[in-house]
Amino acid sequence: MKKAWTEKFMQGVFFIAACASVLAVALICVFLFANGVPAMKEIGFLDFLTGERWRPNNKIFGILPMIMGSIYVTAGAILIGVPIGILTSVFMAKYCPKKIYPVLKGATELLAGIPSVVYGFFGLVVLVPATREFCRSLRAAGLLRSSGDGNSILTASILLGMMILPTIIGVTESAIRAVPNQYYEGALALGATHERSIFKVVLPAAKSGVVAGIVLGIGRAIGETMAVIMVAGNQPRMPQSIVKGVRTLTANIVIEMGYATDLHREALIATAVVLFVFILIINLSVSLLNRRSRHE
Repeated sequence: MKKAWTEKFMQGVFFIAACASVLAVALICVFLFANGVPAMKEIGFLDFLTGERWRPNNKIFGILPMIMGSIYVTAGAILIGVPIGILTSVFMAKYCPKKIYPVLKGATELLAGIPSVVYGFFGLVVLVPATREFCRSLRAAGLLRSSGDGNSILTASILLGMMILPTIIGVTESAIRAVPNQYYEGALALGATHERSIFKVVLPAAKSGVVAGIVLGIGRAIGETMAVIMVAGNQPRMPQSIVKGVRTLTANIVIEMGYATDLHREALIATAVVLFVFILIINLSVSLLNRRSRHE
C-alpha cells in the first residue's frame, strides 16, 4: 500500500514538472507573439522582414540585414565547428588512448563551462587582431579588395565555431558509443578497414545523435549574443563581405533594448519573434528528417 502511494506521489511530481516546462514555453510564446505581432502589423510584415534599413529614430524598422547577418555567422560557425567536432568525437570514441582520454574529455567539458563573455574577450584580444593581419596580408597579395578592421563575419564565425564544439563533441561521442559493437566487428569481418568501418558503418548508425548534436550547436550559435557583439562589428547593414562587420538578431535586441520605447521596443520584441520562429523551423525540420530516415 505504501509503495503504491509512493509511486502515485512521484508520478504526480513528474507530471507537475512536465507541466511546468510546457507552461514556461507557452508563457514565452504568448509574451513574444502578443507584443511582437502588433508591431509587425503596424510596421508592415514585408517592410519589417525585407526592409534593408534599420533607423529607429526615423521609424524605419527593417531587419533583413540582421537576418542575413545571423545566417552568415551561423553558417560560418557550422562550416568550422561541425567537421572539427565530429572528427574529434570519432577520435575520442574510437582512436584516443586511455591515458589521453581523461585530459581530452576534461578539456572539452571545460570549453562548455567558459562564459560567453570570456569567449568574446578572447575573440576581441586575440582573434580580431589575428584576422585583421591575415586579411591585410591577403589584400597585399591581391586576393582581397578590402581587409577590414578584424571585426567581421569571419571572426564571429571562428569564435562561434569554437563555442559550439563542446556541444557537438559531447552529443556525438555519446551517440557513437551507443552504437552496438557488433556493427563495427561485422564490418571488420567483411573485410573493411578500421577507418571504413567507422565512417561507413558506425557513424551512419549514429546519425540521429550526430544530427541532434549539430542542431544543438546551431541553436547555440544562432542564439549567442555577448561574444558576437564583441567581435562582429555591430553594423546594421547588408553583409558585403566576410571581412566586413554585421549585426545579428540577438545583438540587435541586446544593444538597443536598454533605451528603446514604444514602437522601437515592440520592434525589438518582434525581432525576438523572428528568431524564435527560426529556431522552431530548424528543430521541426530536423525532427522530420529523423522521422523520414527511420522509416527508410
